[in-house]
Amino acid sequence: MVSRTSFGALPIQRVDFDTAKAILTRAVDAGITFIDTASGYSDSEEKIGYALGDRRDEVFIATKCSGAKNRADVLAKVERSLERMETGHVDVLQLHNPSELPDPNDPESTYAGLVEARDRGMTRSIGITNHTRSLAVEAVESGLYDTLQFPLSAISSADDFALAALCEKRDVGFIAMKALCGGLLSNARLAFAGLRPYENVVPIWGIQRMDELEEILALEADPPELTAELEAEIEREKAELAGGFCRACGYCLPCRVDINIPVAARIGLMVRRLPSGRFATPEFQAEMAKVEDCIDCGDCRTRCPYHLDPPALMKTHRRQYLEWLESA
Repeated sequence: MVSRTSFGALPIQRVDFDTAKAILTRAVDAGITFIDTASGYSDSEEKIGYALGDRRDEVFIATKCSGAKNRADVLAKVERSLERMETGHVDVLQLHNPSELPDPNDPESTYAGLVEARDRGMTRSIGITNHTRSLAVEAVESGLYDTLQFPLSAISSADDFALAALCEKRDVGFIAMKALCGGLLSNARLAFAGLRPYENVVPIWGIQRMDELEEILALEADPPELTAELEAEIEREKAELAGGFCRACGYCLPCRVDINIPVAARIGLMVRRLPSGRFATPEFQAEMAKVEDCIDCGDCRTRCPYHLDPPALMKTHRRQYLEWLESA
């Protein structure tokens, strides 16, 4: 069992080591016991080791073997992760968003790597992350994984919440990523209340600032009820974000012409939903102008786990962004 409010450690790669240590220390002191990271999150794992190396027995750590292609890759990546985090084991080792499920009968598959890592005591449990519901359902139904990590937020579809219920039925742990929709769901109280009724769901809140952590801790200390007013707001959010919207997962990158696709594909929403002063600077405008350089190579389309059309989204959002600049 882990703390219901948990820590997503991707964002701490953007802060220095001492800032990360202060945030992680405060989180653990406040009762957060579950921390999720990945080998692909630059120095996130090193910062966890730096901050919590001497408090390892107080936390459950989940990591992901990013980019693993086979059994040997999984083992090499988890060995490096253990070194970075100054620990002899992780509590959950996850396959990181595979495009298809590995063959459990192939002795050289990534699944075989997970099992060997568990057998060797490098991890206590094994899991999988994904952004594609059909693959997630298949993984849960297989009975091969202890946990599933999948995007879930207050504005998720009924099918996504049914997936969480399936995990409960199958005794598979459900780790909710993107609880704030990559930052587009800016009302943390709404986001928190929308997931709270689902007792088997463990949201990992992505945190890189102390004030973000304090807001989440305050919500955990006094959980908001899902009132009729909040439910109505959830419906308004669903309506505005209906259709495809970019969650900023970053799987579309790198771009051949160096466009920041996760920002460019949702900037029209960002200027309406987030503090917008920085979006008007000359430097930011120059960054968004790169959308005109898109050669429509199609790479980002094939990589998008939500099957969006990033070039089309970028054009739409650039138009909305320019309209916003004119009115700002």
